[in-house]
Amino acid sequence: MTYTIPESGDLIHENPLQCMDDLHGWIAEGQPVCSFPQGCLRLENGLDASRGQAANYVFWCPEKFPADITATWRFRPLREPGLAMFWLCAAGRNGEDLFDRKLAQRTGEYRQYFDGDINAYHISYFRRKNPDERRFHTCNLRKSHGFHLVCQGGDPIPSVDDVSDFYRITVIRRGPRILLLIDDLPIFDWTDDGRTHGPVLGGGYIGFRQMAPMIGEYADLKVYAAS
Repeated sequence: MTYTIPESGDLIHENPLQCMDDLHGWIAEGQPVCSFPQGCLRLENGLDASRGQAANYVFWCPEKFPADITATWRFRPLREPGLAMFWLCAAGRNGEDLFDRKLAQRTGEYRQYFDGDINAYHISYFRRKNPDERRFHTCNLRKSHGFHLVCQGGDPIPSVDDVSDFYRITVIRRGPRILLLIDDLPIFDWTDDGRTHGPVLGGGYIGFRQMAPMIGEYADLKVYAAS
């Protein structure tokens, strides 16, 4: 398959994720533990994995972004099992701001995000939580409201024992089109038809999610406008 990668425009957000000051304003739903032992953000769960979905969290960047962006960051998994996910275009289902107090409280449990009162696209780009995910590695794109699996691609990131460095994750949104690249390797390229699972989503917030007991590191978050 041939991919045409859209060009990016101006840099509109940059965060090195190197120290606690870089997390000023970030919004945690659930209980992530943030540390910087190697000069980059290390995320792990503050609650034991035995609590199931209650142990997980979403960590939101506080800036609202337009619909068409390119988001890129460096990611290194350190401990599995677990799962790493990226959220984009997150907003209330009726046009509310994601953090409008009219919306139901969210505490990191997955059902609150795909079956609650928000819309979003979300990408699971490192799936090692359940036995079937560890046996056959894929990156999944879902659209919410609803639990709609709309696209999959092969996951090139190895298991933690073979990880030696960071991987560059890139998510591109252009109109109805969403692309995922890992170290510049195209993983999937999907176009939302705006009908099958509701209208194409607009602008909103981005965020990271991890499922316990995973530990992962993040660095060098950048968001670009469309060219």
